[in-house]
Amino acid sequence: MTVPSLLRSEAVEAAAALLGPIASRDAPLGPLTTYRVGGPAALLARPRTLEELAAVGRAAAAVDLPLLVVGRGSNLLISDAGFPGIALTLAELATQIDVPVDGAHGELAAVAGGAVALPTLARRTAAAGLTGFEWAVGVPGSIGGAVRMNAGGHGSDMASCLVDVDVVDLRSAEPEPARWSVERIGLRFRGSDVTATQVVVRARIALRPGDRSAAEAEIAEIVRWRREHQPGGQNAGSVFINPVPGEVSAGLLIDELGLRGLRVGTAWVSEKHANFIQAAEGGRAEDVRAVMEVVRQRVADERGIALRSEVRLIGFEGDDGSPDPRTDRERKTA
Repeated sequence: MTVPSLLRSEAVEAAAALLGPIASRDAPLGPLTTYRVGGPAALLARPRTLEELAAVGRAAAAVDLPLLVVGRGSNLLISDAGFPGIALTLAELATQIDVPVDGAHGELAAVAGGAVALPTLARRTAAAGLTGFEWAVGVPGSIGGAVRMNAGGHGSDMASCLVDVDVVDLRSAEPEPARWSVERIGLRFRGSDVTATQVVVRARIALRPGDRSAAEAEIAEIVRWRREHQPGGQNAGSVFINPVPGEVSAGLLIDELGLRGLRVGTAWVSEKHANFIQAAEGGRAEDVRAVMEVVRQRVADERGIALRSEVRLIGFEGDDGSPDPRTDRERKTA
């Protein structure tokens, strides 16, 4: 065992002692992602209160371990070696939903915790006869992750409906929720100014009065369209950002090169949608990453276009739990 690994092991033990029962060692992370592959986290924290969430930040800082916030895991690929730091989930903390029941007076806004699934909130608001969030039924992420990535689909995104959020900065000395306006968040195409250690614990979504039947019909149509055009199974949705949104499609570029069905071990380019990479049950994260790199290289070599990935690579060589530097840099200039 190398000295760095010995030091990391000691740090993990120290963090586990600080966090007590809210953290578990060698916890599988794959099941918390939509790829369902990859290794364990050295520690997985499940805070139940804001104080316990703050304790996770203090523990990571005290022992100098990287942090990873896991939402619905719909844009994460965890390496087979796992994540050598503290992963945390808000599944036992930020799950509240408050949907207005009377849309006759004043401004309408739904309030949702950072761990709430977008499809859940979309269905709840539609059932209340409120409109403006139907598009989100097709995005399998969490509210917190959607804010950070400015998630979108079907002609809309978080920037179009977000009012404000509460953020806990886990790297601050005494983390407390801070209210950020939508302008402060810095939303842009598939990105924002929210960092990897700033946790969205609550968001307020602007809504409009509408017809329940019409809203639920729109949701049903979105679900029908996605089932018809996109594969199910183990994937993270679209892997690559369209080089020129609305004009140049990543999926079409991949398809034109005849890469549907391209397989490396337990992973392959979907036959149904060329911008999806599927993982087999019990598959390897390294195979998914290998398919990504083959596709990226082929498109660069034959079309002269550098595809940008929406998927965060966690725990791979040279990674510290932050977003892929290349992807993050490219999003900042998008």
